[in-house]
Amino acid sequence: METVQYLDDTGRPLRELPFNPEELRQGYRALRRARHFDERALVLQRQGRLGVYPPFRGQEAAQVGVALCLQANRDWLLPSYRESAAALTFGMPIHKLILSWRADPAGWGAPPDVNMVQFYIPIATQIPQAAGVAHALHLQGQGAVAAVFIGDGGTSEGDFHEGLNFASVFNVPLLVTVQNNGWAISVPTHKQMRVQRIALKAQGYGIPGVVVDGNDLVAVWSVAREAVARARAGQGPTLIEALTYRVAPHTSSDDPSRYRTEEEAEQWKQRDPILRMKNCLLHLGLWSEEEEAELGEALEAEFQAELALADQAPEPNPWEIVEQVYHKMQPDQEAAWQYLRGEKA
Repeated sequence: METVQYLDDTGRPLRELPFNPEELRQGYRALRRARHFDERALVLQRQGRLGVYPPFRGQEAAQVGVALCLQANRDWLLPSYRESAAALTFGMPIHKLILSWRADPAGWGAPPDVNMVQFYIPIATQIPQAAGVAHALHLQGQGAVAAVFIGDGGTSEGDFHEGLNFASVFNVPLLVTVQNNGWAISVPTHKQMRVQRIALKAQGYGIPGVVVDGNDLVAVWSVAREAVARARAGQGPTLIEALTYRVAPHTSSDDPSRYRTEEEAEQWKQRDPILRMKNCLLHLGLWSEEEEAELGEALEAEFQAELALADQAPEPNPWEIVEQVYHKMQPDQEAAWQYLRGEKA
């Protein structure tokens, strides 16, 4: 399958770009903001101020490009555990993300104007649930879209196939983005499946499948925008395979040197999505090193202010752990909630 690409590895445009100058600048700022959060979050984890954290360094474009196509108060985002960049771009406040990765109930749930569910930790369970959300949006008839992410390893789970089949049969407005970073923790993609491209699996469900350079923000953004437009027009789901690479460890508890070589990681660092987009802007005369410095200062100031908000959050109460399991508490949650509050023996 052809891989959609707009920028070469150095960031030079290969053809006319489908975005105006301000959109390109907006996209780059979103990439840098995501990278800044990821770097600072990993530092917090090493300081003991964050729980186990799944870094996404190298995969920013695959997430940001999709999130830029969505409307937070209209569409829905169902992220897996590595999609902090998508959540951030979609509208989730930084302090909520910090609290979430601290396992603090104050970080669970999204603000009222951000239609995002909590990060999914179990592999692939988000796919059938996303199909259900998209089906509900379709029944409401408001042209809203549900977007969901999954890794290459997750596509080997039954939930992935069941969700796509449901989405196809009911023609729901769903965008499924597979971040194919080459590794399901320590298992390489070629040991997981026989197909050369995961996007080929879309043919089994009668829906479009697209392969895109996941380190090329312009390409991801363009492909996702087309998929969202199709979904809003009632033309059903799309499966996007974004070819990218997890430069960082699988989580802050992982040692990737045990299963992959430094040479492999170094090759992908040459295709860094942040540097490629920056070079693109410089090539087009849309960016300067002065603006880069100003952006860095602004991002650090924002992060420190948001970190202060997170640090000021009160200690959680024990009963809060059962308050966001369902929209309405079921009998077992109600009993646990009352017990933890000391209202029932």
